[in-house]
Amino acid sequence: MGYDVVVVGAGPIGAIAARCSAENGARTLLLEEHSSIGSPVQCTGLISTEALRESELKPDSSFIYRRIKGANVYSPSGHSIRIDGVRTRAYVIDRKIFDRTLVTRALDAGSEIMLSARATALTNTEDGAVLTVKHCGSTQEIDAKVVIGADGVKSNISRMCGLGRVKKTLTGIQIEGRYETCDPGFVEIFLGNRFAPGFFAWAVPTTETIARIGLCTEPNNTPPYQYLTKLLREHPTVSKNYKGSYTSLTLGSIPIGALNETSARGVLITGDAAGQVKPTTGGGIYPGAICAKIAGEVAARGDPRIESLGDYDRIWQEQVGKELKTGMHIHNAIGKFSDERLDEFIHLLSDEKIMNLVREYGDMDHPSILFGKIASHLNKKKLFVLTGHMLKDLIKGG
Repeated sequence: MGYDVVVVGAGPIGAIAARCSAENGARTLLLEEHSSIGSPVQCTGLISTEALRESELKPDSSFIYRRIKGANVYSPSGHSIRIDGVRTRAYVIDRKIFDRTLVTRALDAGSEIMLSARATALTNTEDGAVLTVKHCGSTQEIDAKVVIGADGVKSNISRMCGLGRVKKTLTGIQIEGRYETCDPGFVEIFLGNRFAPGFFAWAVPTTETIARIGLCTEPNNTPPYQYLTKLLREHPTVSKNYKGSYTSLTLGSIPIGALNETSARGVLITGDAAGQVKPTTGGGIYPGAICAKIAGEVAARGDPRIESLGDYDRIWQEQVGKELKTGMHIHNAIGKFSDERLDEFIHLLSDEKIMNLVREYGDMDHPSILFGKIASHLNKKKLFVLTGHMLKDLIKGG
């Protein structure tokens, strides 16, 4: 079996890469290790309007549950601020249908697909690469001029081609259950090291009475389920609104910090496999979609040489590299904040002038713009105090 491009992983990013490859005239094969598209779900299911646009899909009632305008953010002490985006900023989606919609578009573009197919080995050749694939109990070899690894945080393609794996991952857990939200057009964000050290917890409404409740943390010795149990039982807002019982439980990992190199002879790495994920929110569809389209176009040239494939690294770095690096700096700084500092940060944001900036420049996909605007509007004393506390927290955190 021979193809111009083989994409490993039929999640949203792999599907987009396969579609772009096929649209550019390459004979393309999409491999998926699971027996169905969109399972298992390992995502909050909240995507920005920009992420949907980059996926080249229109808001469709088949996969969109709810439109989100903003967020109610709770500090560790219980103080809250309301970030109202006025217009729709994000969508709560059904990931299974969303994923299948993207795969269908790839197939419509001419890509082929193989389910229950797991890549177990990769060998470079003069003409590209050979993938060894286990498919429905049998083993076969598939020739490709270029292989695109879109196989997630534990990417075997990235490991097998020598690029390694993303070094830092967050651990996450989420349930979907009965929850009484005060405003189903807003998500709820909960900060604090007691419930989600190093990141945050959330409640994302899917209906008037159902929400996805979860959290992500920096890796530590405490299982995420213990943090979730504590959140559901002890957080003053969550414990009041959660009505008990849930219909699904999801565990997963979020890679943050993009790989320095994402191309090798005959291979490109994209999406979660490359760490192309927003470190501030953990969302991967917006940056991943941008990078997947670039990967598909570069791979479709059919040139396995690193001199050609290296263009992928250069182009995606130009388009999203700076934002991902800035987001990593923000993540590292705020992730080390003590609860006292997080309270101070939320109180700072509640200033009316700052809230106007948040409403005007708040963007899930480009947080660096908002942080730059906030810094320029803070008086020197506030900025000095906040920066000084930040440095203290960073030193304490090692």
